[in-house]
Amino acid sequence: MRPGSAVSAMAPSESTTVGRNLSTRYLAIGAEMAVGLLVLPFNLSHLGKSAYGLWALTTSITMYFSVLDLGYSGAVVKFVAQYRAKQDTRALNETLSTTFYLFASFGVLTYLVAIVLAVFLDRILQLPPDQAHTARLVLLITSVSVALGTACTVFGAVINGFQRYDLNNIAGTASTVVIAVANVLVLWAGYGLVELVLATTAIRVLTYWVYRANAYRVFPAMQVRLDLFRRHRLRELTSFSVFMALIDWANKLNYSIDAIVIGIMLGTGAVAVWSVGQRLAEATQRLTNQLNDILFPNVVDYNASDRVDRLQRLFLVGTRLSLATVVPIAAVLMLMAGPLVRAWVGPGFDGSVIVVQLLALIVVVRVGNATAATLLKGADRHRLVAAVNVATAIVNVSLSIALVKPFGLAGVAIGTLVPVSAAAIFILFPASCSRVGLPIRQAVANAVWPAVWPAGTMAAYVLISRSMIPQSLLAVLVSMGVAVSIYAATFLAFGIDAAERRFYLSKIFEVATRVRVLLLASEST
Repeated sequence: MRPGSAVSAMAPSESTTVGRNLSTRYLAIGAEMAVGLLVLPFNLSHLGKSAYGLWALTTSITMYFSVLDLGYSGAVVKFVAQYRAKQDTRALNETLSTTFYLFASFGVLTYLVAIVLAVFLDRILQLPPDQAHTARLVLLITSVSVALGTACTVFGAVINGFQRYDLNNIAGTASTVVIAVANVLVLWAGYGLVELVLATTAIRVLTYWVYRANAYRVFPAMQVRLDLFRRHRLRELTSFSVFMALIDWANKLNYSIDAIVIGIMLGTGAVAVWSVGQRLAEATQRLTNQLNDILFPNVVDYNASDRVDRLQRLFLVGTRLSLATVVPIAAVLMLMAGPLVRAWVGPGFDGSVIVVQLLALIVVVRVGNATAATLLKGADRHRLVAAVNVATAIVNVSLSIALVKPFGLAGVAIGTLVPVSAAAIFILFPASCSRVGLPIRQAVANAVWPAVWPAGTMAAYVLISRSMIPQSLLAVLVSMGVAVSIYAATFLAFGIDAAERRFYLSKIFEVATRVRVLLLASEST
């Protein structure tokens, strides 16, 4: 048997694969958002503010354990996709085995850190004695899921590298629903916070076994054995992961440090005003940037097989679709920021309006340039992306500190907007055009302009109707939905050709069908 024959099955067409992965990703996000909306008030009413706040505060600590990843999770996806493209089963199994034992050691380290934090938790968080014991238990139980999840990262990498995100998206959606049901049942039965965390953590751990089964399903020849651990594979992974870590840390500095700067320079009241815009921007970012993670294995595949034509098409279509997704949502946020903020959190937060507008513009730049960054990372230009992100972060922090006093919250947002936009427009986008052999003017004409100009029709509607909208959150959201629909209709009718239009419409119907099936299944149970 020739090397790699176990992974040489015929794959579906690129458009079908991406559409399937993307539609199920949004299905998972929709389930998470719906469950969060419904379960949060239930938890508050049964646990009380104190216990719920303790849960949120304690488990938020585990979010910072991701820095122990050191960029290896992105690296393993890259090399799984690369060796899959080369049909090298031996290299795949060596990479997966090396990564598994590396991540297993990271998982052990994660739990040891959790134990140390648990011992000193009452000092770190200044907890009263009656809450310290519960907080320690919650942290130690939650960290079991985090540590095991770290070790199981390799199975997710197989799914992603083989471009079968849909399997884990569906599993994740089911897990979200089961966790929500368990959550309600545990609290309904009269149990408390510790029992709730035990139940939900157990379900998450069981979900990892589903991910493992999915990995063997897409790659039946997978072997994870200690004797396949290879030092040269570790060096290979590290040569890429160090730059992924730099990119990740720089992104955290770029987009997470602003609240700290504001808190130090302007106080906690200003942080509350800032957080309104930040939450809207983060939600927009999450809703509109799912495509580019999915495209990463495609980039690696085409780069490994030297398919520059495919890279060029992926760059154009990915950029156009990313912009077509983010432009209407971000633009309507900017145009409707005033009515939205006043209807949502009241007139006392008028200072959030400029924050919403500037942060929404930053999201447009980030998502619009995300395909370019993904292409560069997967096509051997990751060093450039890391260097640019680090430089952007340094300039961002410096500008934000310099502008916060004279311009307030707007100065902090401008301090982020300027370096992020400059890096995207003058470095990353041109570098991507060069990598795929495409003139910048042609890329703008084919990928940027078709997604940007339909916003004009939407803006006209908003400017005409804005003053007539009642000051209620529902009325504002409905008006924003109408505006986005106007953009979508204009873009689909005039911004793309007939073949692309049919593809997008088919995926919209596919998502609607999946949602309808799930709703019918839930009603029948």
